[in-house]
Order: sequence, then C-alpha cells, then structure tokens
Amino acid sequence: MKLVDELRARGFIEQMTYPEELEEKLNDGKLTFYAGFDCTADSLTVGHYLLICLFKHLQKHGHKAICMIGGGTTMIGDPSGRNDMRKLMSREFIDHNAECFERQLSSLLNMDGEHGIFMNNKDWLLDLNFLNFVREIGTEFSVNRMLQFDCYKTRLEKGLTFFEFSYMLMQSYDFLKLYREENCTLQVGGNDQWSNMLGGYELVRKLENGTVYNMTIPLLTTADGVKMGKSMGNAVWLDKEKTSPFDFYQYFRNVDDRDVIRFMKVLTFLPLDEIERIEKEEDINRQKEILAYEITKDIHGKEEADNAINTARALFSGKINAENMPEFELDANKATEGIGLLNLLVETGICKSNSEGRNLVKGGGISINDEKVIDPSMTVSLEELKNEIIIQKGKKTFLKVYVK
Repeated sequence: MKLVDELRARGFIEQMTYPEELEEKLNDGKLTFYAGFDCTADSLTVGHYLLICLFKHLQKHGHKAICMIGGGTTMIGDPSGRNDMRKLMSREFIDHNAECFERQLSSLLNMDGEHGIFMNNKDWLLDLNFLNFVREIGTEFSVNRMLQFDCYKTRLEKGLTFFEFSYMLMQSYDFLKLYREENCTLQVGGNDQWSNMLGGYELVRKLENGTVYNMTIPLLTTADGVKMGKSMGNAVWLDKEKTSPFDFYQYFRNVDDRDVIRFMKVLTFLPLDEIERIEKEEDINRQKEILAYEITKDIHGKEEADNAINTARALFSGKINAENMPEFELDANKATEGIGLLNLLVETGICKSNSEGRNLVKGGGISINDEKVIDPSMTVSLEELKNEIIIQKGKKTFLKVYVK
C-alpha cells in the first residue's frame, strides 16, 4: 500500500496544499519535513503522540524529520484555540521543558542526524532585529487577512495583543529558515494550526519562489468531540512520573467503545488488516486490552506494558496484587497525628476536592484495603500509612499509599 493511502486509511490526513503534488512526493520521493513543539510543559501528551506517530510513518518511508523545539515561539504562546492570553513563561522554565521534550522525542523517534534532527527556534528568534524582521517578513502579511483567521477573530472582542498577533509571523519565519538551511519542504501539524502553517507556506513561496507544502492531521478527540490535552484539563502525559504506565494503560483500557478502532489506527502500528480482524471480534473488552497494551508498549516498553495488563487483570478479577500498582508516597509531616480521609483523597489526587471525596464516600465509592469506607470524617493513622494502604475508587482505580 502506498504511504498516502495508508495514512488516509488510518485517518491521519485532514488538509493538504497541492495534494496531488504532495502525494507523489510522499509516495515516491524523499522529503525533509518538520513540526513545531512549543515547550509549555515538561512533558509531551498523548495529543502530541498522534503527531509523533505520523513522524514514525514518514520516517519509515525514508523522509527526514526535523523536530523543531519552540524555545522562541513559546516566549509568546500560540493564541490558537485560546480565549485569553497565555501565561508568560521564563526562559529558564522554557529551556527546562525543551530538554524534557528532546529526551522524550529521542526515545520515540530516530533522531540520529540522518533520519531526524532537532532544531530550536530560540537560536534565531531571540536575537532578531525588530526593524529588519518587520521589513523583510512583516511586509508580506496582510493584517486584514490575518484578522479573518479564527485564531485571531475569536479574540477580538476580549482583546488581542500585538504580542500574540506576532506569533503567526514567527512561526512562518521558522518555515522560511528551515527551507533555507535544511531544504525542508513540508510542514505538518494539527488541524488547528492550518492558518499559521499557511503563513509559512506562502512566505517561502513569495521570498524564495520555493515549492513547499502543508499537511494537517486531526486533533485527538474523544467520541464526544472533547479535545485531549493539557489546556482542556484532561491530559494524559507521556512522562511516566506524571502519568504512570498503569494509569496510562487504564486510560486506554477504559475509552469509549466508539473510540477503540479509531485510536488503534492512529496510535498503534498494528497492520490495517490485523486491525480489521480485531474489529470483527465481538469482545469489545478484548479490543480495548489490545489497544491499551500496544500504546503502552510503544511508549513505555514491553515490560511496563506486561506489568500494566497483568495488574489490571488481577485487580479486575478481585485478586489484588500491589506489586505493580501505582504508588503515592505521602509526606510524613502531613500525617504526624494521622490525616483525615478527605484530605488524603485530595492529597493523593484521587479526588479533586473534599466535596467530591465526601460524595464518593457517602455513595460507597471508596474502599481502603478492600473494605468500604462509610465515614467521611474518619482519620487514617500514621501507623497504617507506614504499613501501606490500598485505596480503591470505584471498580478500576487503585492506589498504594505509604509514608517512610
């Protein structure tokens, strides 16, 4: 199967510029392509992983990847999809996040210099001469046209700063820079980036008369249309310190039935004919196990995936095995005289608030060491915590809690 046919069959492709030309180059040529990763957190999310999977498919067919770390553009922050201005971040914070991104991407992609390289746009954006930049780049952009793009239009009522307005120019300049220095001719990204990506595509064609292309992929959303990402408050992190391999596995083990095959196509590398065979199986729980196992294996490795699936099966069958269960070490200073149950549930992240915890307890949704808790005002003693306790929320959330 041709590369573009497979990408379409899996559900990767949303929009393309000059699709016939680009399809031919993707199927039969060798391109250098890139996507930008703004460093707004110290870990990538599963939303980023959809883009990483596209990178893997393109690399597999001989195309060279540039992971463009947004050390410069993160200083501004992309206004796309925002109702307000992003919080400004320090250079030290952004640089730390950039290092975390590079480590994660290096573990997931071939970044050996021949098949993939890193570049960081802080290397050219931070020291730009303002007048020279607006003379060369700013003159190529129509404010009237930019204001028609959704990323800006929706912000006009509440206020759009010139600071944010310049983001499109910076991102566009990135494409020009990569074209000039690396002969990069394709930018890929999420569908919400289409307007920003068109800016770079047009800039290269105007200033260099270069033949370049854009291609977008769908955003990773649930069947209900909810975007998965940190800005939506439902991030699933790739860093196992932020989302444990077990919790990662459980997230995909519990996805909506409608999402299973769609996620399997874009987030795993199972052959399409095998996915078709799995889809014909009537056991939806088995389909979810395969989905969760494959994604966990590809990101965290086979050992972590095996531990996750074995622990999940043991917990589901009622045979609790704490060996591979997610853990939380409570600060002993917070439990010198014991700790209230509701405070413990919030402290460990099992509940977001005391009221949520109280409602769960009253509804029979919390157990400690396999016994239902009925009193929201109970206290868990320091001695109990030193011996470890297992908190269960509902049927599928387990957490081992202890102090040293």
